[in-house]
Amino acid sequence: MFGIVGIIVILVMVFGGFVIHGGHLAPIMEALPFEMIMIGGAALGSFLVSNDLAAVKHTAKDVSKVFKGPKWKPDDFRDLLCLLFELIRIARANPVGLEEHIEKPGESSIFGKYPKIQHDHETVDLIADTFRAAAMNYDDPHQVEEVLDKRVEAALAHAMHSSHALQSMADALPALGIVAAVLGVIKTMGSLDQPPEILGEMIGSALVGTFLGVFLAYGIMGPFAARVKTVVEDDGHFYQLVREVLVANLHRHAPNICIEVGRQNTPHHVRPTFAAIEESLRALKQEAA
Repeated sequence: MFGIVGIIVILVMVFGGFVIHGGHLAPIMEALPFEMIMIGGAALGSFLVSNDLAAVKHTAKDVSKVFKGPKWKPDDFRDLLCLLFELIRIARANPVGLEEHIEKPGESSIFGKYPKIQHDHETVDLIADTFRAAAMNYDDPHQVEEVLDKRVEAALAHAMHSSHALQSMADALPALGIVAAVLGVIKTMGSLDQPPEILGEMIGSALVGTFLGVFLAYGIMGPFAARVKTVVEDDGHFYQLVREVLVANLHRHAPNICIEVGRQNTPHHVRPTFAAIEESLRALKQEAA
């Protein structure tokens, strides 16, 4: 929602201010389609050259994050803590009984309570693989912790590719705008025998290219890249929460302490309250009894 509002504000302030100052939109609108073909087409082409098909699809999908925001909401963080609590309790009481849940999460009654998490393969795989690693009796829990850190970092780096790709396009757009403007000047130089009013119109059309390149870079594409980066970082806290809780479990802290460690390491804007977690865990204990 805020993404749409932001775009509207940008367009109204830029073009509205231009009109209020006495400018006319007609020359801009007349040159806009041709300039967009040159600038937008060149930007798209450079994007395709510098990325493979998987990255292109990934970036196209991630553009929607500008408008949708983070995937994981505050209630999802609470659900994740509850899920991890149940799994840790089973692992402590009956390690063999845990296997059915981590080997077939899609059929697990515990994962089934939290369908949104169950359908996120990255979260499920991270949880299952960590419990498997813990069951292998590593000599030092720090070994599993190191593997977890590398995995979370790798997942974040992969998710950040869309932001980097969009930022690269933003960096290229001003120069591509200059290219379009130079082509417009070349066209104008071939028409020096025309009256001044015609030459003025042609020069104005050429300058639209410079304007459009800078406007798209700093008004649209740059903010898109920054927003995607912010959303990816916010969603990354969800996987970091898995890491915090499971590392605490590796060090054999009590299940409630593991959950509290995770809760306190969750960013404030999505952190469940202590009372809310206590109530949820109490309900799970009563259900298990």
